[in-house]
Amino acid sequence: MIEIRQLQKHYGSHRVLHGVDLDVAKGEVVCLIGPSGSGKSTLLRCINALEAYDGGHINVFGETVQRGSKTVHALRSRMGMVFQRFNLFPHRTVLENVMEGPVYVKGEPVQQAREEALVLLEKVGLSAKADAYPEQLSGGQQQRVAIARALAMKPEAMLFDEPTSALDPELVGDVLAVMRTLADEGMTMIVVTHEMGFAREVADRVCFLHGGYIVESGPAEQVLGNPQQPRTQDFLRRVLHPTGDTRSLS
Repeated sequence: MIEIRQLQKHYGSHRVLHGVDLDVAKGEVVCLIGPSGSGKSTLLRCINALEAYDGGHINVFGETVQRGSKTVHALRSRMGMVFQRFNLFPHRTVLENVMEGPVYVKGEPVQQAREEALVLLEKVGLSAKADAYPEQLSGGQQQRVAIARALAMKPEAMLFDEPTSALDPELVGDVLAVMRTLADEGMTMIVVTHEMGFAREVADRVCFLHGGYIVESGPAEQVLGNPQQPRTQDFLRRVLHPTGDTRSLS
Protein backbone atom coordinates (compact mmCIF):
# COMPACT_ATOMS: atom_id res chain seq x y z
CA MET A 1 0.00 0.00 0.00
CA ILE A 2 2.86 2.40 0.85
CA GLU A 3 6.27 2.20 -0.82
CA ILE A 4 9.14 4.51 0.06
CA ARG A 5 12.51 4.36 -1.69
CA GLN A 6 15.68 6.30 -0.85
CA LEU A 7 13.70 9.18 0.64
CA GLN A 8 15.73 12.30 1.37
CA LYS A 9 14.71 15.53 3.04
CA HIS A 10 16.77 18.50 4.13
CA TYR A 11 16.22 22.00 5.44
CA GLY A 12 19.03 24.05 3.98
CA SER A 13 22.25 22.28 4.91
CA HIS A 14 20.54 20.19 7.60
CA ARG A 15 19.65 16.70 6.38
CA VAL A 16 16.66 15.19 8.15
CA LEU A 17 16.15 11.98 6.13
CA HIS A 18 18.95 10.02 4.49
CA GLY A 19 17.79 7.52 1.88
CA VAL A 20 14.94 5.95 3.89
CA ASP A 21 13.36 2.75 2.52
CA LEU A 22 10.03 1.54 3.92
CA ASP A 23 7.18 -0.68 2.70
CA VAL A 24 3.83 -0.95 4.47
CA ALA A 25 1.36 -3.64 3.42
CA LYS A 26 -2.40 -3.36 3.60
CA GLY A 27 -3.60 -4.06 7.14
CA GLU A 28 -0.11 -3.72 8.64
CA VAL A 29 0.64 -1.63 11.74
CA VAL A 30 4.12 -0.08 11.71
CA CYS A 31 5.42 1.91 14.68
CA LEU A 32 8.25 4.41 14.19
CA ILE A 33 10.35 4.98 17.30
CA GLY A 34 13.50 6.91 18.00
CA PRO A 35 14.85 10.03 19.72
CA SER A 36 13.52 13.51 19.02
CA GLY A 37 14.95 14.89 15.80
CA SER A 38 15.48 11.49 14.20
CA GLY A 39 13.12 12.23 11.29
CA LYS A 40 10.04 10.27 12.36
CA SER A 41 7.48 13.07 12.06
CA THR A 42 9.10 14.42 8.91
CA LEU A 43 8.77 11.00 7.30
CA LEU A 44 5.09 10.91 8.18
CA ARG A 45 4.52 14.40 6.80
CA CYS A 46 6.24 13.49 3.54
CA ILE A 47 3.96 10.46 3.14
CA ASN A 48 0.92 12.73 3.43
CA ALA A 49 2.47 15.44 1.20
CA LEU A 50 2.50 17.99 4.02
CA GLU A 51 6.23 18.28 3.35
CA ALA A 52 7.99 18.18 0.00
CA TYR A 53 10.93 15.79 -0.17
CA ASP A 54 14.20 16.30 -1.96
CA GLY A 55 15.11 12.86 -3.28
CA GLY A 56 13.81 9.33 -3.74
CA HIS A 57 10.11 8.60 -4.16
CA ILE A 58 6.93 7.77 -2.28
CA ASN A 59 4.19 5.66 -3.83
CA VAL A 60 0.82 5.32 -2.05
CA PHE A 61 -2.19 3.47 -3.44
CA GLY A 62 -0.28 3.13 -6.70
CA GLU A 63 0.22 6.89 -7.08
CA THR A 64 3.39 8.95 -6.72
CA VAL A 65 3.17 11.36 -3.80
CA GLN A 66 4.61 14.84 -4.08
CA ARG A 67 3.51 18.08 -2.48
CA GLY A 68 1.71 20.31 -4.99
CA SER A 69 0.70 17.51 -7.35
CA LYS A 70 -2.86 17.20 -8.65
CA THR A 71 -3.40 13.94 -6.75
CA VAL A 72 -2.68 15.31 -3.25
CA HIS A 73 -6.30 16.03 -2.31
CA ALA A 74 -7.43 12.59 -3.46
CA LEU A 75 -4.57 11.02 -1.50
CA ARG A 76 -5.48 12.83 1.72
CA SER A 77 -9.11 11.77 1.41
CA ARG A 78 -7.92 8.15 1.49
CA MET A 79 -5.30 8.53 4.23
CA GLY A 80 -6.24 10.07 7.58
CA MET A 81 -3.75 11.81 9.82
CA VAL A 82 -3.86 12.55 13.54
CA PHE A 83 -1.38 15.05 14.98
CA GLN A 84 0.13 15.72 18.40
CA ARG A 85 -2.21 18.67 18.77
CA PHE A 86 -5.87 18.09 18.15
CA ASN A 87 -6.54 21.01 15.75
CA LEU A 88 -10.29 20.91 16.31
CA PHE A 89 -12.41 23.85 15.22
CA PRO A 90 -13.13 25.64 18.52
CA HIS A 91 -16.34 27.27 17.26
CA ARG A 92 -17.91 23.96 16.19
CA THR A 93 -19.37 21.24 18.37
CA VAL A 94 -17.81 17.79 18.58
CA LEU A 95 -20.42 16.46 16.17
CA GLU A 96 -19.86 19.31 13.72
CA ASN A 97 -16.09 18.76 13.83
CA VAL A 98 -16.55 15.12 12.81
CA MET A 99 -19.08 16.01 10.09
CA GLU A 100 -16.93 18.77 8.57
CA GLY A 101 -14.83 16.69 6.17
CA PRO A 102 -17.58 14.45 4.78
CA VAL A 103 -19.91 17.40 4.16
CA TYR A 104 -17.53 20.06 2.85
CA VAL A 105 -14.80 17.94 1.26
CA LYS A 106 -16.65 14.84 0.05
CA GLY A 107 -20.04 16.47 -0.46
CA GLU A 108 -22.00 13.95 1.59
CA PRO A 109 -25.61 14.83 2.52
CA VAL A 110 -25.74 16.44 5.95
CA GLN A 111 -28.08 13.85 7.45
CA GLN A 112 -25.90 10.97 6.25
CA ALA A 113 -22.76 12.66 7.62
CA ARG A 114 -24.53 13.27 10.93
CA GLU A 115 -25.59 9.65 11.31
CA GLU A 116 -22.14 8.36 10.46
CA ALA A 117 -20.49 10.89 12.80
CA LEU A 118 -22.67 9.73 15.69
CA VAL A 119 -21.61 6.14 15.03
CA LEU A 120 -17.96 7.18 15.10
CA LEU A 121 -18.40 9.13 18.33
CA GLU A 122 -19.91 6.00 19.86
CA LYS A 123 -16.88 4.07 18.61
CA VAL A 124 -14.47 6.39 20.40
CA GLY A 125 -16.63 6.53 23.53
CA LEU A 126 -17.81 10.12 23.17
CA SER A 127 -21.42 9.94 22.00
CA ALA A 128 -22.47 11.82 25.14
CA LYS A 129 -20.24 14.74 24.14
CA ALA A 130 -21.69 15.28 20.65
CA ASP A 131 -23.03 18.75 21.49
CA ALA A 132 -20.05 19.86 23.55
CA TYR A 133 -17.37 22.26 22.30
CA PRO A 134 -13.67 21.36 22.28
CA GLU A 135 -12.85 23.66 25.19
CA GLN A 136 -15.25 21.63 27.34
CA LEU A 137 -13.28 18.41 26.75
CA SER A 138 -10.11 17.00 28.26
CA GLY A 139 -7.06 16.59 26.05
CA GLY A 140 -7.67 12.86 25.74
CA GLN A 141 -11.27 13.44 24.71
CA GLN A 142 -10.22 16.01 22.12
CA GLN A 143 -7.71 13.57 20.66
CA ARG A 144 -10.38 10.90 20.38
CA VAL A 145 -12.58 13.41 18.54
CA ALA A 146 -9.64 14.07 16.21
CA ILE A 147 -9.42 10.34 15.50
CA ALA A 148 -13.18 10.17 14.83
CA ARG A 149 -12.84 13.16 12.51
CA ALA A 150 -10.11 11.43 10.53
CA LEU A 151 -12.14 8.20 10.36
CA ALA A 152 -15.16 10.12 9.07
CA MET A 153 -13.38 10.41 5.72
CA LYS A 154 -13.39 6.59 5.48
CA PRO A 155 -9.61 6.34 5.06
CA GLU A 156 -7.81 3.23 3.87
CA ALA A 157 -4.79 4.05 6.03
CA MET A 158 -4.12 6.16 9.12
CA LEU A 159 -1.02 8.13 10.09
CA PHE A 160 -0.52 9.01 13.76
CA ASP A 161 2.13 11.56 14.73
CA GLU A 162 2.78 11.04 18.45
CA PRO A 163 -0.95 11.25 19.24
CA THR A 164 -0.44 10.93 23.01
CA SER A 165 2.63 13.12 23.53
CA ALA A 166 0.62 16.23 24.45
CA LEU A 167 -1.60 14.39 26.93
CA ASP A 168 -1.38 14.02 30.67
CA PRO A 169 -0.36 10.42 31.54
CA GLU A 170 -3.77 9.48 32.91
CA LEU A 171 -5.43 10.41 29.59
CA VAL A 172 -3.18 8.33 27.35
CA GLY A 173 -4.89 4.98 27.88
CA ASP A 174 -8.24 5.93 26.34
CA VAL A 175 -6.60 7.18 23.14
CA LEU A 176 -4.43 4.08 22.82
CA ALA A 177 -7.51 1.89 23.36
CA VAL A 178 -9.18 3.47 20.32
CA MET A 179 -6.03 2.87 18.27
CA ARG A 180 -5.88 -0.77 19.40
CA THR A 181 -9.45 -1.21 18.18
CA LEU A 182 -8.53 0.20 14.77
CA ALA A 183 -5.56 -2.16 14.57
CA ASP A 184 -7.76 -5.13 15.51
CA GLU A 185 -10.17 -4.14 12.74
CA GLY A 186 -7.39 -4.30 10.16
CA MET A 187 -6.69 -0.61 9.60
CA THR A 188 -3.34 0.08 7.93
CA MET A 189 -1.46 2.34 10.34
CA ILE A 190 1.89 4.10 10.65
CA VAL A 191 2.34 5.38 14.19
CA VAL A 192 5.09 7.65 15.48
CA THR A 193 5.11 6.92 19.20
CA HIS A 194 7.07 6.88 22.44
CA GLU A 195 4.62 4.38 23.95
CA MET A 196 6.76 1.24 23.87
CA GLY A 197 4.08 -0.92 25.51
CA PHE A 198 1.61 0.02 22.78
CA ALA A 199 4.20 -0.67 20.07
CA ARG A 200 5.01 -4.08 21.52
CA GLU A 201 1.34 -5.02 21.82
CA VAL A 202 -0.07 -3.67 18.55
CA ALA A 203 2.68 -3.23 15.96
CA ASP A 204 3.40 -5.84 13.33
CA ARG A 205 6.72 -4.12 12.79
CA VAL A 206 8.82 -1.54 14.61
CA CYS A 207 11.32 0.74 12.87
CA PHE A 208 13.95 2.56 14.92
CA LEU A 209 15.10 5.83 13.38
CA HIS A 210 18.25 7.66 14.35
CA GLY A 211 19.82 10.62 12.57
CA GLY A 212 17.50 10.32 9.58
CA TYR A 213 18.18 6.62 8.97
CA ILE A 214 16.15 3.50 9.74
CA VAL A 215 18.80 1.83 11.86
CA GLU A 216 16.80 -1.29 12.76
CA SER A 217 13.50 -2.77 11.62
CA GLY A 218 11.68 -5.98 12.43
CA PRO A 219 8.86 -7.62 14.41
CA ALA A 220 7.95 -5.65 17.51
CA GLU A 221 9.02 -8.36 19.94
CA GLN A 222 12.41 -8.64 18.27
CA VAL A 223 13.25 -4.94 18.02
CA LEU A 224 11.91 -4.02 21.46
CA GLY A 225 12.85 -7.19 23.28
CA ASN A 226 16.15 -8.14 21.65
CA PRO A 227 17.51 -5.22 19.60
CA GLN A 228 20.61 -5.96 17.56
CA GLN A 229 21.98 -2.49 16.88
CA PRO A 230 23.87 -0.60 19.61
CA ARG A 231 21.97 2.63 18.92
CA THR A 232 18.64 0.83 19.33
CA GLN A 233 19.86 -0.82 22.53
CA ASP A 234 20.99 2.51 23.97
CA PHE A 235 17.71 4.26 23.08
CA LEU A 236 15.58 1.53 24.63
CA ARG A 237 17.68 1.50 27.80
CA ARG A 238 17.05 5.21 28.18
CA VAL A 239 13.32 4.91 27.46
CA LEU A 240 12.57 1.71 29.37
CA HIS A 241 15.02 2.22 32.24
CA PRO A 242 15.25 5.99 32.81
CA THR A 243 16.53 5.47 36.38
CA GLY A 244 19.63 3.75 35.07
CA ASP A 245 18.61 0.12 35.53
CA THR A 246 20.04 -1.43 32.39
CA ARG A 247 19.09 -5.02 32.98
CA SER A 248 17.41 -7.08 30.23
CA LEU A 249 15.34 -5.02 27.81
CA SER A 250 12.80 -7.82 27.56
